[in-house]
Amino acid sequence: MSFKFFDKLSQDFSELLYDKKEFNVVIKIDKGENKKSFTSHSVVLRYRSTYFTKELENIAMNENNVKTIIKPNISAQIFEIILKYIYGGIVNIENIETKIICELMFVANELEFKELSEKLESYLVESKAPWLRIHFSRIYHSIFDSNKCNEFKGLKQFYNDIIAKHPNLIFESEDFTSLQEAALISILEKDNLQLEEIKIWDYVIKWGIAQNLTLPTNLEEWSKENFKTLKVTLQRCLPLIRYFHISEKDVWEKLKPYRKILGTQLWDDLHQQLIFPNQPVKSLVLPTRIISNSELPQRVNELISTIISEEHVAEISTWIDHKSTIYSLTNVPYKLQLILRGSKDGFQPKTFWNICNGHAGTVVIAKVSGTDEILGGYNPLTWDNSKIQGTDMRTNDSFIFSLKNGNIQNSILSRVADKSGALHYFGFGIQNICGPCFGNFEFLLRSYVSDFTKDKECLCETNYYNYYEKRIRTTGQYFSIVDYEVFKIVKNNNFKFQT
Repeated sequence: MSFKFFDKLSQDFSELLYDKKEFNVVIKIDKGENKKSFTSHSVVLRYRSTYFTKELENIAMNENNVKTIIKPNISAQIFEIILKYIYGGIVNIENIETKIICELMFVANELEFKELSEKLESYLVESKAPWLRIHFSRIYHSIFDSNKCNEFKGLKQFYNDIIAKHPNLIFESEDFTSLQEAALISILEKDNLQLEEIKIWDYVIKWGIAQNLTLPTNLEEWSKENFKTLKVTLQRCLPLIRYFHISEKDVWEKLKPYRKILGTQLWDDLHQQLIFPNQPVKSLVLPTRIISNSELPQRVNELISTIISEEHVAEISTWIDHKSTIYSLTNVPYKLQLILRGSKDGFQPKTFWNICNGHAGTVVIAKVSGTDEILGGYNPLTWDNSKIQGTDMRTNDSFIFSLKNGNIQNSILSRVADKSGALHYFGFGIQNICGPCFGNFEFLLRSYVSDFTKDKECLCETNYYNYYEKRIRTTGQYFSIVDYEVFKIVKNNNFKFQT
């Protein structure tokens, strides 16, 4: 039998962290006004982390037999948590923002605390899925930012499952071309990537060209060396394209201009298949991708939005009920039933009017491209696409809003000030350009190229006459969106009225 006293051991070592008598390492953290120094003990650091073992071996002692480690890119808040973990084996994240927990995970990984990094990763995937979706682009890029291809497997699987179902989230993002090669490869390997193969080809070519800024913009001016450069850049991506599942028309229009990067055998086999489809080819034929119309499986009570969190749902529910205190996450009176998602159904304005027609009590949510902004509006009325001419709709209960997110510290709620023009329903001729419109263009999704993500024509305008209390953006500039969702607000049967 053995008696284990880990709690006392942890407590004693935690106290050693604050013992200034026999330290022999100083770790300088952060920079500028936030710069801070921590004292530590080399023997503890070496036995707790292979990273610090290597660091200390390469640092000379000063005249006081003290070694100094400088880590300006780690915040003092994060490193203090790391030190408590090193000495006491305890990390308390109960009252820590999710953003800080995520940063802590990356630092733990950098300092080679695998146990801590993996624990935090599991926590984020299992408990903070909505937050991970909202910060999709930033986190996705970060988990592939390391040369350690075997790190963050859980997060990579989490995000790749989302991308497989909603590929536009990554392919149509502004920073797509800055995606790491390993990330792009992990996406191309997905058999269930819900995207036409020719579109995948287009995105791969776009990414490859973006990695070589010296390539001529006009393909007709490309030299043999230019094609060779692109082929080398895409050498790990090209074998993952399902070439034999691309239509004849697209092979000639899209693949033929780049046939020099495909290789003679593959191009000959593609040509042969078009003429003699039943004859075998020498090139590897990958299976067709599995295209499904079903939604991703969800955990019980999990929010299906890829833009907003449960906290946002609680806030919007509070506004609907005109409450002064935000509902607790465990007692929200409404659920969101997805009607439309741009990345799934398309970003054409007419698609909005076709799908949302006949639905009442809905909320529109839009993620602004290039910023942290999440904008939206609540419409208690029924959307109607049968108007011959544009019609102003009256209601006292609609509102528009901007939600706190990232650098946006506080949400903004703007209720109707003049009910006579709370919403505007466009007639047939304009529905190909304009989607949902609240007030006098005070929140409007619009596109002259029939794609809300392409041209910067969406707006939240302050006009000579406004139908809502205040503006929900600090700028009047037009914008495009990354994605948008429309939800029907439905009653939560588990809601309990609190007095």
